[in-house]
Amino acid sequence: MAERNKPGFTLIEIIIVLSIIGILVGLALPQYRNSVLRARETVLKENLFTLRKLIDQYHQDKGKYPLSLQMLVQDGYLRSIPVDPITRSAETWIEVPEVFSPDEDISMEPPGIVDVKSGSTEKSRIDGTAYNDW
Repeated sequence: MAERNKPGFTLIEIIIVLSIIGILVGLALPQYRNSVLRARETVLKENLFTLRKLIDQYHQDKGKYPLSLQMLVQDGYLRSIPVDPITRSAETWIEVPEVFSPDEDISMEPPGIVDVKSGSTEKSRIDGTAYNDW
């Protein structure tokens, strides 16, 4: 006669446990993805805020806008150009050039950058706006 009191789990118990784990993972994964996206968007907003603040500080200190983000690094306003968390590159920032009015004499100074935007063409899945419009 077969002994039934052997220690261990039955196949049905293992299937039930794996099913519960699968359901929990299925519920948690979308939340994890949204939290990662929200974190990347928060970092993008913070980077844009910092870069814009430093561009304004440069303008106040020197009386002109920097010619590029690299100039902020060269003049000690930044240690390095931050990485765009959406494109995952520090090379994709879009530098918005200064626009002169027609009556200003622009022959002496090249236009500096007055703003910076993300180089991403994607839209936020949270609020639907394009990252390069922030």
